[in-house]
Amino acid sequence: MNSSTRGPSLLRFAAPQNFYPLAGRLAPWFAAIAVVLTLAGLWLAFFVAPTDATQGNVYRVIFIHVPAAWMSMFIYLVMAFWSAVGLVMNTRLSFVMSQALAPTGAMFCFVALWTGALWGRPTWGAYWVWDARLTSQLLLLFLYFGFIALTRAIEDPRRADRAGAIIALVGAVNVPVIYFSVKWWNTLHQGASVSLTKAPSMAATMFAGMLVLAFASWAYTLAVTLWRVRPMILERERHTEWVGAVLDREGGRT
Repeated sequence: MNSSTRGPSLLRFAAPQNFYPLAGRLAPWFAAIAVVLTLAGLWLAFFVAPTDATQGNVYRVIFIHVPAAWMSMFIYLVMAFWSAVGLVMNTRLSFVMSQALAPTGAMFCFVALWTGALWGRPTWGAYWVWDARLTSQLLLLFLYFGFIALTRAIEDPRRADRAGAIIALVGAVNVPVIYFSVKWWNTLHQGASVSLTKAPSMAATMFAGMLVLAFASWAYTLAVTLWRVRPMILERERHTEWVGAVLDREGGRT
């Protein structure tokens, strides 16, 4: 099969009626991958990785904190990407994908802040400080909440899509601020332990555990987003014939 044939075959999944069954088939696979990777990552994190010479066992919160922080930023950028695609190409599925991602991104953002507070208490002597990275991460949580609240408050789906897309695109500016805050300002938060330009500043088993849990978070995000997007598609397309056929086939379940 040549590339010109593969292109249109992949683009057909931009149609909600084609993406709906695909999401149902893929979600269980990603859920299974997430379970396996989570178990493997937790085993590496709590039973294989050595105790830190400086922080002791309290450092192990990074195995939850860092993947959650990564995912909170990554998901917001993906939301901004789908919002831009939706605005440029006027594709309904793009807006739905962006809205289906938002609750998971908000959850990871909250987990990052919560675990950061648990880590900060023994490290800095306080659960919270108005540090540049912490403050910008908190702003990200408010952006998630604002996106979710606005898209659900506006009854007209098209207006809700456009309003949410604007928040997602404008708020995306905050993501590089979070990432580079430790370089741009004098902050209490430590610098990145993992960088694309240099070797990780941690033991190999520590890095492996954190990376495996990051991939587990990615797989979990795909699974729950695909499950969440299916009823959203049915709601958006409820007046179409194909949704009626799906509801008849599934016994009226949505």
